[in-house]
Amino acid sequence: MTGTPRHYGPPPGLDAAADGLWDAVIAGDEYAAADAVTTALDRGADAETVLLEIIAPLQARVGREWAANRITVAQEHTATAINERTIAALAHHPAVRKTLARYGERPRGRVAVACIDGEWHALPARILAEVLRLRGWQVDYLGAQVPTPHLIAHVHRTNPAVVALSSSIATRLPSAHAAITACQATGTPVLVGGAAYGPDGRYATLLGADGWAPDARSAADRLAEGPLRKPPPVRQVIDDLPHLADQEYTQINRTARGLVRHVMAELPARFPAMADYTDQQRRHTAEDIAHIVDFLGTALYVDDPDLFTGFIGWTAGILTARGVPARSLLPGLELLAEQLVDYPRAADLLSRACDTLRQPLPNATDAVPSPVSDPAEERTA
Repeated sequence: MTGTPRHYGPPPGLDAAADGLWDAVIAGDEYAAADAVTTALDRGADAETVLLEIIAPLQARVGREWAANRITVAQEHTATAINERTIAALAHHPAVRKTLARYGERPRGRVAVACIDGEWHALPARILAEVLRLRGWQVDYLGAQVPTPHLIAHVHRTNPAVVALSSSIATRLPSAHAAITACQATGTPVLVGGAAYGPDGRYATLLGADGWAPDARSAADRLAEGPLRKPPPVRQVIDDLPHLADQEYTQINRTARGLVRHVMAELPARFPAMADYTDQQRRHTAEDIAHIVDFLGTALYVDDPDLFTGFIGWTAGILTARGVPARSLLPGLELLAEQLVDYPRAADLLSRACDTLRQPLPNATDAVPSPVSDPAEERTA
């Protein structure tokens, strides 16, 4: 360990910094946000604490506020952008530069930190990169949406001790699996993290990752314990996920666009309220159906009904918070079920999802975004 002070929960005197940062990001004032963070550092707060006990919880709060319809999509995007700029300000603060200088000539080792292909939520990976730097690692931060071939080219060129892959959205799990196995084929162990892997890391284990961490502190602690085990010999997807032999995931993935088109064509007859929808509402409805098909495919990939029903329940809560009846999802699910009657696992998932919608929903006002959610677009199904 580096001797960096540990604080669990905002230390005394940092509550004001947390409040100031929240007010700044909601107001869209990046200069005030940077001031809140740099002032905390000037007063003696250590950078890791600011990252993990102020900035990271604030981003989670942004997601909760969006889910409860208390802030707009534009405010959510603005807050995220300001948080990224605030982390940059922190990274260049003199106190942080002084800390990093101690390791300049003798870093612990080299780590590549990246988001998997298709993953735009880069803030968790950026926070991890900064924490690892503070702990003495040489970090290559590759950012959001890194195509797997580019990642592998970087691994061959730089030979990192470990690749850390971040993903927040469960629909990226098939891409994550491809990236994990490709990195391991080079002999490089892979540590994964992010909400996509489930609250207990169940999907990390399923996909054969060499390690999983629930947050940046845990990831840094794990790497400080010693090297990850060397990855197993080259293997095929079917070796990890034998259930894919039934081809349900492959077929539904291939026909996803056609399924969405069919549901949109038939939905007005099943849901007459669509007759009064605006073009924007129809577009959002098509996006919702596409997300449902994506999550259906992902649940088939990992063979976990809870992933799909969890997403449907979360979506229902989001719609309820926006004054849209959650049961408006039922006709679309029923239309999908009719198209997929010959696919037993998919039919079972759709049946479970319909049952979820027929149960009383929790209060959506204070709903916490699901670990399989994508708060990138406001839904009005």
